[in-house]
Amino acid sequence: MSTLKGKVAIVTGGSRGIGRAIVTRLAQEQCAIAFNYYQACDEAALQLEDEIKAKGVGCQSQCVDVRNFDNVKGWIAQVKENFGRIDILINNAGIIIDRPLMMMSPEDWAQVIHTNLDGMFNTARSCIVTFLKQRKGDIINISSVSGIFGLAGQTNYSASKGGVNAFTKALAKEVAPWGVRVNAVAPGFIDTAILSQLTEEHKKEIVSRIPLQRLGQPQEVAHCVAFLLSDGAQYITGQIIQIDGGLAIR
Repeated sequence: MSTLKGKVAIVTGGSRGIGRAIVTRLAQEQCAIAFNYYQACDEAALQLEDEIKAKGVGCQSQCVDVRNFDNVKGWIAQVKENFGRIDILINNAGIIIDRPLMMMSPEDWAQVIHTNLDGMFNTARSCIVTFLKQRKGDIINISSVSGIFGLAGQTNYSASKGGVNAFTKALAKEVAPWGVRVNAVAPGFIDTAILSQLTEEHKKEIVSRIPLQRLGQPQEVAHCVAFLLSDGAQYITGQIIQIDGGLAIR
């Protein structure tokens, strides 16, 4: 029997890419899911919701801006009322606006920080009291290797993901006495819509820097998330797990 069967997970940015893979993977474990979307269209989210429900798994999608604390708090309260519980939070929502710092506007900086870092705070803050009261819960933050070694042209993104990593470690220490675990997964170059915008030549250059000589797949990130939520990972907390084909080996 799946260790996640009957549990309820919240996944931010769940309608596409890595988020969609995580939603699909958790549904395979019979875990009920509530996910939000914002920039993606309603049609894609509703299609995924229908696919999950067709498997006999509870699912609810909602258009929510993770940057807005009140909206996030209201959404999570609604999820708890509808499903009766919350066991898992996956902070996946994030954006990239790459530019050299000399060309980066204050808006470019603010949008990435507000979405990637403030959004994580808003969801975690809205769930943490529930987790502490029930003395159990899991938070997994989707970070990036960019937050570990930094990438040129990504000062805003690297700063946001470095903040995610530090947040993960600090919160893990804070809530461990209550049986709540907090971990992060840091993907490298994953074959999603973002990379589809690159030329084949640029993709080959990226792959040449990866020891395993290939791009990662969204499902590989989702499998790691599922492992961190399993009974076999209950002694793991405060960790940043790199899924990058060896890109950030040091």
